[in-house]
Amino acid sequence: MNFLRGVMGGPSAGPQPSGADTIQKLCDRVASSTLLDDRRDAVRALKSLSKKYRLEVGIQAMEHLIHVLQTDRSDSEIIGYALDTLYNVISNDLEEEEQDDSEEENSAKQVDDLGSQFTEIFIKQQENVTLLLTLVEEFDFHVRWPGVKLLTSLLKQQGPQVQQIILVSPMGVSRLMDLLADSREVIRNDGVLLLQQLTKSNAAIQKIVAFENAFERLLDIITEEGNSDGGIVVEDCLLLLQNLLKNNNSNQNFFKEGSYIQRMKPWFEVGDDNCGWSAQKVTNLHLMLQLVRVLVSPTNPPGATSSCQKAMFHCGLLQQLCTILMATGVPADILTETINTVSEVIRGCQTNQDYFASVNAPSNPPRPAIVVLLMSMVNERQPFVLRCAVLYCFQCFLYKNQKGQGEIVSTLLPSTIDATGNSVSAGQLLCGGLFSTDSLSNWCAAVALAHALQENATLKEQLLRVQLATSIGNPPVSLLQQCTNILSQGDKIDRRGSKVQTRVGLLMLLCTWLSNCSIAVTHFLHNPANVPFLTGQIAENLGEEEQLVQGLCALLLGISIYYNDNSLENYRKEKLKQLIEKRIGRENFVEKLGFISKHELYSRAAQKPQPSFSSPDHMMFDHEFTKLVKELEGVISKAIYKSSEEDKKEEEVKKTLEQHDNIVTHYKKVIREQDQELEELKQQINTLTSQNEQLQATVTQQVSQIQQHKDQYNLLKVQLGKDTQHHNSHSDTFQMNGIQTEEVSKLKEELEEWKNKHELLQGQLREKDSVIEKLNSSQLEMGTTEQSSQTSKSGGLEHNSELQKELEMLRSQIQLQSAEISKLQKENQKLQNATPDPVLGDSGATAATSSELEARLEQEIKELKSEVKALSEEKESLKQQLDSSSSTVAILQDEKSKLQREVAESKKEQDDLLVLLADQDQKISALKIKLKDLGVPVEDEDDIESGDQGDEDEDGDEEEQD
Repeated sequence: MNFLRGVMGGPSAGPQPSGADTIQKLCDRVASSTLLDDRRDAVRALKSLSKKYRLEVGIQAMEHLIHVLQTDRSDSEIIGYALDTLYNVISNDLEEEEQDDSEEENSAKQVDDLGSQFTEIFIKQQENVTLLLTLVEEFDFHVRWPGVKLLTSLLKQQGPQVQQIILVSPMGVSRLMDLLADSREVIRNDGVLLLQQLTKSNAAIQKIVAFENAFERLLDIITEEGNSDGGIVVEDCLLLLQNLLKNNNSNQNFFKEGSYIQRMKPWFEVGDDNCGWSAQKVTNLHLMLQLVRVLVSPTNPPGATSSCQKAMFHCGLLQQLCTILMATGVPADILTETINTVSEVIRGCQTNQDYFASVNAPSNPPRPAIVVLLMSMVNERQPFVLRCAVLYCFQCFLYKNQKGQGEIVSTLLPSTIDATGNSVSAGQLLCGGLFSTDSLSNWCAAVALAHALQENATLKEQLLRVQLATSIGNPPVSLLQQCTNILSQGDKIDRRGSKVQTRVGLLMLLCTWLSNCSIAVTHFLHNPANVPFLTGQIAENLGEEEQLVQGLCALLLGISIYYNDNSLENYRKEKLKQLIEKRIGRENFVEKLGFISKHELYSRAAQKPQPSFSSPDHMMFDHEFTKLVKELEGVISKAIYKSSEEDKKEEEVKKTLEQHDNIVTHYKKVIREQDQELEELKQQINTLTSQNEQLQATVTQQVSQIQQHKDQYNLLKVQLGKDTQHHNSHSDTFQMNGIQTEEVSKLKEELEEWKNKHELLQGQLREKDSVIEKLNSSQLEMGTTEQSSQTSKSGGLEHNSELQKELEMLRSQIQLQSAEISKLQKENQKLQNATPDPVLGDSGATAATSSELEARLEQEIKELKSEVKALSEEKESLKQQLDSSSSTVAILQDEKSKLQREVAESKKEQDDLLVLLADQDQKISALKIKLKDLGVPVEDEDDIESGDQGDEDEDGDEEEQD
């Protein structure tokens, strides 16, 4: 300890040692001291000096510190001091914090080089990094936390090299993943920072981290911290998620299949009052939106992007984003990023595009969200970045969406324009922006309208019908004519912004409109001023800014030649080519056409679909238009040099190709219809197969039921025979047969009902007789005069005749019933003679019993007839099954005969083998005899076996003796 006091500047006599001497003494102490306490104090002193004397400590002490990490693992305190010292030496964060703003940049560069050099020294021995991974596994806070910080610093300085060492280390990445599960937030949060550095630009490590359940843990941390309202930890987790998902298709697919997209929806839940957002919340929400865009980026594979888009719609994430889009009080940068995110979520997905078209803004009256966004795009007071985002959203809405394109164009057609003028349509906003005095609005509206016509020849033709009222008293002009008029008068109109930008936008619109549409080309050439204007623009020698306009004019003229159907005599292909040759020159024309693709802004726009420009002046080209230029530049250059004969041949080839395409389309349609028919037939086959299986199951069930009925019938016949032979034992068999007791009880009930009906009919008959007697008596007593007696007699006779009819009917019913009763009595007598029933042995109820039995027998006869009919049908089906089974039996018999033949052949082969074996045995025995004759000792197998047996017997005898 006295040594330490002297080193650390304690009171001592004589000159004070320098810092380098002190560090050297401390290093010697660490290397030579045998006591752990002395080594620990020396390392602690090095730690305190490492910030001020970083270079000296790094040069002199690094080797000793690494040795401490290897040898003193048992003492966590000295390990912690050593790790902290190494961190101070390697890390550049401390130096950057201490530097003032006034210091020169070269000093910062020197600091970076110093940390990089020390890192390179440390990782030169890969065992050092492996040792550090082992120390990070320790649970002790004083070891684990400094180890995490040191490993993070190593990754910052020499990322790729350290990543490779960790990747080849056994369970290297898995050890670091355990940091996210640490209950101490400091270690967990620094573990997130460590994984950020570890996963940078390394797809292999990204996949390992993802499959180590990183998504689940990170999303849990974000939820625990409060989603977008969380602090810096949420930001770090989001940055790590971006590292894992960006440009990694495997992890994106894993993220989607793990249903983690659904867990992103609560991130975007905002309230009604969106004022006063903290800077951290804005940052978090910005990163969350960027994470959504990573999953649906246009640079991803189309299949992966489409599946993520569908998942976002089904879980309600798109709906939540549209809510933010239409909310009030949202910060401008969040609103801009939300528009870009919605754009890529709906891009190329018909379901999402249809939903977005149905979204309305919360205004009075409600307006479609598309209209509200377009109002922002053509409003020059809105921020430039926001207007670019709205344009991108509109482009994504129309991308591969012919339905949406038709809806936009339909708002411009005369039949659909709102005559009242109460609502503003998307088409009217685009036209207003196209002809406003703001050049940026002109360009945005022209590009948006061009996207409404992209790859849709039908809408290009319909847009030719649009008529515009330019001024009062003048006739309306077509939209195409108005665009060309503004193009030719561009220099004369005062505009805010670049005049070149307006002309470039209009030329891009016209090129898109006329490409692959001969009718539009004809309308364009019908105006006699258009071709002279284009040739004049191309032929002039203008400045550098105007060269872009010249190139686009050359492209438009080339499109007018290439897609010309020669319907206008004055502007046929050959005449236009001659005009170019005369006024411009073919070489000059092709050179001007090449100005487009050579422009710097063209190259920027061709990189990605999103229009991202540093300033409004750089907004010149659209991404989709660059594709059109790339497609047409070569064919137009060839078309300029072609002769009329070659054009004719090309037209013939085109016609042949069109016919071929029509034939192919026809056959495709036929094949599609046949595929549908095949699908329907397959479905019918499946249904018939299932029905057949069900019917077979019912047939087998019915066959088993028939067999059961046959068995019951045979059993009843046997029991009935026993009953006729053994009258005395009838009561026992009656009790055993539960079915007969139920039938007897039913017969009793039905006999009682017939008795009641018989008594009721007899009572009615008696009443009728009494009425007749009364009428007869009253007829005799009545009649004072002949007229009265005759009238009464006629009335009585009529009444009497009616009563006589009713009486006859009742008597006929009674006779029928009596006949039925007599029949039932006879059958009952027979049944009583056959099987006397002790239960129904009442002689007074014979008539009722007989009627009951007759009804019962009739019912059973009907049931038996129906069963016979069903059995006959089943017999027919069984015959069919028998026929099919007989065919299978014949097939099986053939197979059996084949198998028998094969068995016979195999037996024959076995017999041959046995004969060969016998011959071989004879030869072996003959050879053994010859060897014995020659005096060579030969042991037979039998002798060997007997010898072995004898040895075993001797061993057994010895054991018994023992």
